[in-house]
Amino acid sequence: MREYIMQSMSQGVELRERTMRDEAMMARLETVAHIIFDAVGKGGKVLLCGNGGSAADAQHIAAELVGRFETERRGLAAVALTTDTSVLTSLGNDYGMEYVFERQVKALGREGDVLIAITTSGNSRNIHKALQAAREQGVVTVGLLGGTGGTCREICDHAFVVDSNVTARVQEMHITLGHIICGLVDRLVAGNE
Repeated sequence: MREYIMQSMSQGVELRERTMRDEAMMARLETVAHIIFDAVGKGGKVLLCGNGGSAADAQHIAAELVGRFETERRGLAAVALTTDTSVLTSLGNDYGMEYVFERQVKALGREGDVLIAITTSGNSRNIHKALQAAREQGVVTVGLLGGTGGTCREICDHAFVVDSNVTARVQEMHITLGHIICGLVDRLVAGNE
């Protein structure tokens, strides 16, 4: 038992340290925070999607943007496409699960909005379709991806690829990256109010 605990902790620490040394990723975090700040400042919104634990992360990040993260500030327009069970089940039933996010992006996404798409493998078909739809509509695409980034990497304007095939470790880094983006956006909004 103790060996599993130590191995899990060590994997997480090593992955965080490796990520911290990735200068390109650090710069990308700042860039994405500015893109979100600009989008919501112009009346746009952030859409988020993911499956399973990544759906929970999408909801979590949306809540941090709509409410607040660390700084008291105005609410920012963010919608988790994972939360409306009537929409999800009707689209899944009528069109298939691979279309549940694509259809919502087409209905809700506007040019200048931002889509944050989360997939630990980078290969989720419904996430891939959502990213394609977003790009077609002029929505800026941000991917929180795992492994090598999979098929989604190539269609993201800004891809954060967590270099691990351990789903739990990838999810831990995704929420860390999401929190950092929220913290940066908080600071940008607070500095502008």
